[in-house]
Amino acid sequence: MIERLTVVVRVLGAIFFGFLGLYSGLALAEGDSGLTRVLFVALTPIGFTLFGTLAAPYVIMVPLQKLQEWSRTIPPLQLVLGTFGLMTGFLLGALATPFLLTFPGAGGWVAPFVVSFLLGITGVAVMVTREEEFADFLSRYLPGAPRAGDGSAREIVVDTSSIIDGRIADVAMTGFLQGSFVVPRFVLDELRHIADSPETLRRNRGRRGLDVLSRLQKEAPVEVRIADDDFADTRDVDAKLIRLASKLNAPILTNDFNLNRIAELENVRVLNINDLANAVKVTILPGEEMEVRIIQEGKEIGQGVGFLDDGTMVVVDGGRRYLNEELDVTVTRVLQTVAGRMIFAQPKGT
Repeated sequence: MIERLTVVVRVLGAIFFGFLGLYSGLALAEGDSGLTRVLFVALTPIGFTLFGTLAAPYVIMVPLQKLQEWSRTIPPLQLVLGTFGLMTGFLLGALATPFLLTFPGAGGWVAPFVVSFLLGITGVAVMVTREEEFADFLSRYLPGAPRAGDGSAREIVVDTSSIIDGRIADVAMTGFLQGSFVVPRFVLDELRHIADSPETLRRNRGRRGLDVLSRLQKEAPVEVRIADDDFADTRDVDAKLIRLASKLNAPILTNDFNLNRIAELENVRVLNINDLANAVKVTILPGEEMEVRIIQEGKEIGQGVGFLDDGTMVVVDGGRRYLNEELDVTVTRVLQTVAGRMIFAQPKGT
């Protein structure tokens, strides 16, 4: 898409500057004759055409891309309200122009521009600051309209680790996540590279990530968008993710500890899957009773170890003799560590 647009811009730039060169050549050749006139009329349009072909993409495309990047950081409702406020201010300035032209001296032609500019800025400020009221009004009379700050239009940048992890698909299927997942193309390329790895484990992880992504696109109630944004001056995928998230004003969904820390330093919000998993675990208090299957020995003498359905480790004092048996236990204490939660218990009745 960008390549086609660049070609169109080059053609339009060549035509525009070609005509500009032709008229410039005719103006320069006025009063001359012979070879001098031919050189001016022929070479000037050619030079201008070449300049337009080469320079037009940089003169037009670069500002347009910057404007596009900036506009994508603004919520749609703010963009609409700001544009409406700006046009309203300009319209009021145009209506006041006949009166302002009566000012003496230079004020007669300066005043309309100044007043229109001030009214336009005022209109933008007034409309944008009333975003929530307009959103509530629209949602009241248009059921499908999003409310301000409800996150219905939020974009979430997804990294490679969260896709390979696979839990993202299960969470998305529950409907708790709203908005759309943004999968950068450089993340997709990294997934393909992992899936083509000669190492069996790495290859299987990459293929699982591609399967999870396919499931998200086909079954999940959230939209999955492939973003072509790239940052050629950066080779590190984590750095690209942070720059893309900053550009879109969106959080990063990950379970990568290092990316999490770097993103926090860059003031980029992170949605960590491990934090979510810990948050939804059932609360266990000392004194509660539960049933657990002892599947292995503990580090200390006589200890047995079992696991709850959510993967929480339960260390049972005196549980070694109940190896491979279901055992009723009483919780003695709960320890929360960086790696997760550990529960210490003892056989019921002891």
